[in-house]
Amino acid sequence: MSEQNLATVQFGRESISFQLPTDNVKVIEPQHLPALEDEWGAFMQHFKEPIGCKPFLDDLKPEDRLAVVIPDITRPLPTEKLLSWLFEAIGDFPAEQVVILSGTGTHRKNSEAEWIEMVGEVIYRKYRCVDNLGTDESTLVSVGMSPYGYEVKLNREYVQADKRILMGFIEPHFMAGFSGGYKAMFPGVAALESIMHYHKPENIGHPKSTWGVIEGNPTQNNVRAAGLMAPADLLINVTLDDQRAITGYFIGDPIEAHDAGCDFCRETSMVACEERFDIVVTSNSGYPLDQNLYQSVKGMSAAAKIVKPGGLIIMAARCNDGFPDHGKFKETLFRYGSMSEMLSDIREKRLVDLDQWQLQVFALLHEQAKIALYSELDAESVRRAHLEPIDSIEDRLKAAMEEYGSDVSIAILPEGPMTIPYVV
Repeated sequence: MSEQNLATVQFGRESISFQLPTDNVKVIEPQHLPALEDEWGAFMQHFKEPIGCKPFLDDLKPEDRLAVVIPDITRPLPTEKLLSWLFEAIGDFPAEQVVILSGTGTHRKNSEAEWIEMVGEVIYRKYRCVDNLGTDESTLVSVGMSPYGYEVKLNREYVQADKRILMGFIEPHFMAGFSGGYKAMFPGVAALESIMHYHKPENIGHPKSTWGVIEGNPTQNNVRAAGLMAPADLLINVTLDDQRAITGYFIGDPIEAHDAGCDFCRETSMVACEERFDIVVTSNSGYPLDQNLYQSVKGMSAAAKIVKPGGLIIMAARCNDGFPDHGKFKETLFRYGSMSEMLSDIREKRLVDLDQWQLQVFALLHEQAKIALYSELDAESVRRAHLEPIDSIEDRLKAAMEEYGSDVSIAILPEGPMTIPYVV
């Protein structure tokens, strides 16, 4: 391949390269911030000097029950490092007083191997590590009514803990504006029925439920309202580079520290474009975010911000974990003959089911553009998901030249939703 017209996007644990059929290409990447030279030292400093609250150790007692919420296996947080540094920072706190909760939300449980990958074998063997089970009433407890009109039920061990810590990373989010903050708790350790309420069609379809918007975003408003019903004592959020190295810490009050991280992320991860493009090639940031089609809707959504109406999105996502098979995402996709029919049922509330929010976003993308998928899914399943299966990004781009002509415009998002473009 000639390097002159060669592009690369993330795919699984590696990347894939392909030849471009034209020079009229814009590669859109986030600012490549340097990783912190001393991640451990910076953690300790920020832990001792938190944003908007007093140091965590000021009120921690040996008899306290401590709950630490972490993301599940689909998120690229360097969890093992952060937990190791946290437990080092709190000293000889009794291990039997600690529970580590995986904020699975509506996702499947983590396997033992995945737990060890997330937290490391030493931590996994020393501390209780528990998946949130959003459909198991025996593990849940009500914390009251959300100001948005529904009951909020959360993991019992989280609610009954004397001290609560939320861990996560901040990046633009296609519904909540940004990830991180109280999303670790809601939906992370929430009941499915509570999650269903805040993911209602009016919220997901709201114009401010989108990338980079916090103010007036109904999805984020629901998250924070639920968070404040069982407040965390400390937020440990980070920003990351494409190698999962830490570029910034936002530790402190769950709202104030999150706001600071969102401001930082907005400046470094969102890129202005002067025009839309005929074709956008994107990824889902590789492993672990591209393990299934459900998560890969995010990368498609990022591409949709700058594709022309009726244009083409080419998505590269490994999808080695399938759709996945848990939940109702695959089942519902396969049941409908068209995305427009499904979207109509969602809007009219004839479809009220698990994963409807992701299906709603997915269907809205189909209204805007054609979507081709390069993945490990079998071609028939991809077609039943209302996508075009492709074996080669390069060949699909060549074919697109016949449709769009020699003046076709192409954008490449190598890191998918780690970079959010927008048209000015």
